[in-house]
Amino acid sequence: MKGHQAVLGILGLLLLGLALTQGMMGGFGPGYGALGPGMMGMGHGMMAVYPPQARPIPEEVARARMEAYAQRVAPGARLQDFMAFSQTYYAQVVDAGGQGLFELIVDRYTGAVAPEPGPSRMWNTRYGMMAAPLQAPPRYGLSEAKRLAEAFLKGFLPGARVIEEGAFPGYYTFDFGRKEVEGMLSVNAYTGEVWVHTWHGPFLGGHEE
Repeated sequence: MKGHQAVLGILGLLLLGLALTQGMMGGFGPGYGALGPGMMGMGHGMMAVYPPQARPIPEEVARARMEAYAQRVAPGARLQDFMAFSQTYYAQVVDAGGQGLFELIVDRYTGAVAPEPGPSRMWNTRYGMMAAPLQAPPRYGLSEAKRLAEAFLKGFLPGARVIEEGAFPGYYTFDFGRKEVEGMLSVNAYTGEVWVHTWHGPFLGGHEE
């Protein structure tokens, strides 16, 4: 009897952990469970626990680390849309023609640089974990994906609109807000699913390039 209760207790803890993990991911739509983005050694302040004397690294340091990372992955690529949030620095990596390749973040306090969790890791059909060179044509183009994003925003943040847009292999990313940028979300080009980027924290400012 005691052994049976112990097994039930362990199963209960595992289910609770799975539920908490899925709740942290900020994804909308099926197929992204406990081993999904943000839970695979990311180390980018997911718990937002810092000592009181913690101070963010300078923007120029974050930018240099992003540029070095981008060059290792895609020689000749450059950064675009560098943005600062309370927990991360963010930038898009684009090719010489301005086509989006993938997205990067730097933890503002640890300085760790990595591919952005979420869509850039899981939906990117060229650089992501599920990369698949041979894909059917996307179901949704940029304008259609933008309409899906704005339809979602009506319930998620009433009064918000898409402010900026970017296309990447297999998905699109949109900055959104009411009067100015308040957050970011992505739309899958094949399924139309929406994924809110919940890991950034409040938006602090950005620089168009």
